[in-house]
Amino acid sequence: MIGRHDRIAERVFMVGGSGLSDGADCLVYALDLGDLALIDCGAGSSWPQIRTNIRSAGQNPDELHTLVLTHAHVDHIGSAARIKTETNCRIVAHANDAPAIESGDPGFTVAGLYGVDLQGIKPDYLMKTEEETLQFRKGELKLIHTPGHTPGSIAVVYQSGEERIIFGQDIHGPFSPAFGSDLNAWKKSMQKLIDLKADILCEGHFGVFRPASEVKKFIQEQLAAHKSMMPKPIPL
Repeated sequence: MIGRHDRIAERVFMVGGSGLSDGADCLVYALDLGDLALIDCGAGSSWPQIRTNIRSAGQNPDELHTLVLTHAHVDHIGSAARIKTETNCRIVAHANDAPAIESGDPGFTVAGLYGVDLQGIKPDYLMKTEEETLQFRKGELKLIHTPGHTPGSIAVVYQSGEERIIFGQDIHGPFSPAFGSDLNAWKKSMQKLIDLKADILCEGHFGVFRPASEVKKFIQEQLAAHKSMMPKPIPL
């Protein structure tokens, strides 16, 4: 098995997603923070390839310290239970999506649509506030609650030298009552991300955007695309 990765910035690598692991996977990002951190982990079956890709980036997947699950959809959490078994890493998620992650709810996680028999996993650390910070030996990750796509969606912010990087994942949606989408909440969340004035955006499926002007442009384009379909918030 040949390892593949894309270097995004110093200590930041794309190690999963279409072209790197499997077309069913979201884009998976690894960060060397003195401790190895992973942002999302794909739909499940391609974890061996993602492991190999992490090694190709000069990191040891067996020493994974933290896995951040940006929301509860299977293409982002499918490997989480296996990764926990293999590495005993800390799994981080937002409290609002935690019940679906723990139960493996096939509707909320859309595992049924993917044809995946998802094994649930209980997160070790639940984000419960609007912003929290995870500390590592050589850096930190700021977690920002960005509800809208799902109630417990999280964006992750990392300062790489002079570059501010947002791991926004599913900024583009989609949206459905099946997993508690709220387009009005999403609109406010997107403004939060615009206000961060990031230099790089790592999205969950559309790739990497830079410089800051392209980051802002992409988010504004998503807002414009959904402007005409803003409903009332969906009761959760």
